[in-house]
Amino acid sequence: MIRRWGAAALVALASGLLAPTHAQNAPASTPGRSVNEWLTRMHEASNQRSYIGTLVVSAGSAMSASKIWHVCDGSQQMERVDTLTGAPRTTIRRNKEVITFVPEAKTAFVEKRDSLGMFPELLRTPSNLIPQFYSAREVGVQRVAGHLADMVEILPRDELRFGYRIWSERQTGLVVKLQTLGEQGAVLEQVAFSELQLDAPVSMDKLSKLMKDTRGYEVHKPTLKKTTAEAQGWRLKESVPGFTAMSCHTRETPGAASQGPGQAAMQWVFSDGLASVSLFVEPFDAQRHTQETSATVGATNSVNRRVGDHWLTVMGEVPVATLRRFAVALERTR
Repeated sequence: MIRRWGAAALVALASGLLAPTHAQNAPASTPGRSVNEWLTRMHEASNQRSYIGTLVVSAGSAMSASKIWHVCDGSQQMERVDTLTGAPRTTIRRNKEVITFVPEAKTAFVEKRDSLGMFPELLRTPSNLIPQFYSAREVGVQRVAGHLADMVEILPRDELRFGYRIWSERQTGLVVKLQTLGEQGAVLEQVAFSELQLDAPVSMDKLSKLMKDTRGYEVHKPTLKKTTAEAQGWRLKESVPGFTAMSCHTRETPGAASQGPGQAAMQWVFSDGLASVSLFVEPFDAQRHTQETSATVGATNSVNRRVGDHWLTVMGEVPVATLRRFAVALERTR
């Protein structure tokens, strides 16, 4: 299952959400699981199960739907995602390799992404600090897309991150629905299956052939160079509690090979194991970068500001106050 991602038939699904209940006549969920045990179970289910489903994402007044085909063979996993709303596009992934086809423009975009899954950083953070910043609370059992699911709330211990309400399919652990929670438990964004077929007969060979078939498409492959913020002349003068640097790369443009450190656009990614924050730094352009602003779409916030001769945009599924801590902490070292 992808993160930014998928979700559910909202009218039917939302009708039971205002007051989570134990209304199902089902056995009680396994007691006493820690936050790490819950998240590890969900993460492994996402990596190990084959399924076909329809996902709906709702964020504010916006809603989108996608069809998902997911398969794994133990050593690798593949996934196809077709949009059902908005402009048609198909995204196919094999482990870290991703290609997105845009039929209307006859273009395809090739990139690498570090992981799949609902919480992609969970097992990659150098030290697992999740229990320091989140707790788990078992809520009850509900049906989602015809499947019984344990309801679990992953609650933040501070104001620097959002909480989550998660529906985990009872037999497999697969996340079938997820809500991102803001202040006082307000639902900022919802992702859920409206229909789901577990252990579906998805063909990895067929997906591989589709992934390679770029006939008639103009293929774009951005040039990304792995680096460190220090090498580019940047640092955080003060860390943000719980967030660890995960990756850093520059995006090269034609003729940029001769540029010095700090001249190419840079993305620096941080994670606390659940939420992630990206710092995008680029040379300041007075025509494009006219005003420091902030924006919110569902659970995703962004802020930007000028830092000397550069323009910083900080984006992530965390409160705006968290993004501002990153923004004011970033400084030039050379």
